[in-house]
Amino acid sequence: MPHSFGVRARTRHMFAKKFRQHGPIHLSQYLMSVKVGDYVDIFADPSVHKGMPHKFYHGRTGIVFNVSKSAVGVRVNKLVNGRIIEKRIHVRIEHVRKSKCQKEILSRKVANEAAKEEARKTGKQVNLKRQPVQPKAGYYLPKAGSDGVITTIQPLPFSDLV
Repeated sequence: MPHSFGVRARTRHMFAKKFRQHGPIHLSQYLMSVKVGDYVDIFADPSVHKGMPHKFYHGRTGIVFNVSKSAVGVRVNKLVNGRIIEKRIHVRIEHVRKSKCQKEILSRKVANEAAKEEARKTGKQVNLKRQPVQPKAGYYLPKAGSDGVITTIQPLPFSDLV
């Protein structure tokens, strides 16, 4: 068989709906509010062929730069020959989801502001930097056995049975 290089080549699973997820798109997808500057994930919906992004952009996160009647313009980074190019693509709203990539950053920002306000009131120094996971604290094992005597096990010398 000849090798095909079509637009949807090698997308058998990528552009397929999940089990029991077939059917029309929910109206909430069409009524989703998107503003310029929002982070969105590009997820191609295989049931809508119009305005579908190329398979490369499936699963990518980008920033909205344009909003039109039925589509959004998204800025996405693409690696081309060792350099990263910012591509601007227009995708219909059915193929876009709000991204959760900023959720942790925004929640940390709110927590830091609350901690700073608390530090101002108490006059105590507070560290707002993220810390890597520290090693576990050391501890002693309880006594071995009921009599508390530690048993030492010795290896047996090798003996050839020939």
